[in-house]
Amino acid sequence: MRHRSLATVARCATVVALVTTPVLLAAPMAGAAEARTTTAGTAPQADFNKDGFADVAVSAPTGEAGGKAKAGYVAVVYGSASGANTAHRQVISQATEGVPGDPAASARFGSRTVARDLDGDGYTDLAVQTGGSPAITVLWGSANGLSGGTRLPAGDGDAFGTSIIAGGDFNGDGQADLVDQVNVRDSEDNETAGLRVRFGPFTRDGAAAGSATVDTGKIDRPTSLTAGDITGDGKDDLVSTHAFEEMSEPSLFWKGEANGLARTPVSLVHAAAATMGDVDKDGRADLIVRTVPGNVVENLPYDHGTVKVLYGTASGPSATRTTVIDQNTAGVPGVNEDGDQFGASLSAGDVNGDGYADVAVGIPDEDLDSVKDAGSVVQLYGGPSGLSGTGAQAFTQDTAGVPGAAEAGDHFGAAVRLGDSDTDADGKADLSAGAPGEDGAYTSSGAAWVLRGRADGLTTDGIVSFGPSGLGAPAADAALGSDFPH
Repeated sequence: MRHRSLATVARCATVVALVTTPVLLAAPMAGAAEARTTTAGTAPQADFNKDGFADVAVSAPTGEAGGKAKAGYVAVVYGSASGANTAHRQVISQATEGVPGDPAASARFGSRTVARDLDGDGYTDLAVQTGGSPAITVLWGSANGLSGGTRLPAGDGDAFGTSIIAGGDFNGDGQADLVDQVNVRDSEDNETAGLRVRFGPFTRDGAAAGSATVDTGKIDRPTSLTAGDITGDGKDDLVSTHAFEEMSEPSLFWKGEANGLARTPVSLVHAAAATMGDVDKDGRADLIVRTVPGNVVENLPYDHGTVKVLYGTASGPSATRTTVIDQNTAGVPGVNEDGDQFGASLSAGDVNGDGYADVAVGIPDEDLDSVKDAGSVVQLYGGPSGLSGTGAQAFTQDTAGVPGAAEAGDHFGAAVRLGDSDTDADGKADLSAGAPGEDGAYTSSGAAWVLRGRADGLTTDGIVSFGPSGLGAPAADAALGSDFPH
């Protein structure tokens, strides 16, 4: 189908080639940033070398590592005064010295990552999930960036579960915690899903300060976990999305408590993706989700996509104060069309530095005229009344100043990351967007783009883009840009 022209705020373009010549890893750049204030609920800045500039970690879960197909790797591009600097980068897999384990075919190291300071030393660390296994590896931050790693000890439930992970401070002690999904057995040996919170700080041998398992009372596994302080009490809360076979199930709100997470959750709207950010600046994180049409998961690929905001209250996400946004909403570029999947990926952060969280909306199956599934990203902005289409921007690979060209199956926007991702330390979050279907030297090698935030919104001025070849990484079927840290 032919799309209405996607409006965008055009600005000058300093274009970085999509594929660049590999260069040696540079030393960390010196820089001093003031203490940062993050809007409620948004993910904290990933600064692995603690130089004050946010770093970009991007997953290539089907990339080759150690000669093993689809073993997976994670690439890190470090921030600098001029933004993301591809000359200062790392490519990390289980073939990297100091990383536990060995590369294995189809292991998909880096399928999901969480960036938090897990040991409390001031350097951000990266927790890495390996495919559908329960294995979690922590890569430790240092003055030289990520260095070495630790495999977190397995628990009794790990043998039955996978490892969907999220990070937050669920007991409000100022230390970063990790939550993952395990399956547990009750006294009658029935298997049920459980959420395990591992309380920080962690040590380099993988030990956590403590742990607690919450029985979700569900046979099906959570499909995503999203953390943020919705109630404004200083403790992060958790929202889990759920599905069983072809049907979705209500999302669940788990309130953060002194002992971790509440044992009794509150049911919410059916959702397929979620993020959190304080879009109305009231001190409470708001929950932003992509809803499931007819509560049928199998309908998602054919859905135009709808985003719903549930505003934060002292007791959790509001059931009455909500906002619904799609591409037919006033001010939002584009138009609703079947299969676009508006909201397939979501991330919140303050792009223009006004204190209101803004929301990046990935539309990976957006058609651009006759180019199928090229993909796009719409940037929505928060304000006193919350999230709206006012001032919204849209970016594709056909947008002036964006490197590359829109091609069928690129799926630009399949993953997005805002959070507190200020790669140039100017006080405004920068947007990372992935296109895992991008064809570089090889089919589906993937690519990522970093657009910088400004007072008037995202800009293509100083945009950075890179594929595996530009990082000196394996490119064949790597699907770089499949995910960013949560």
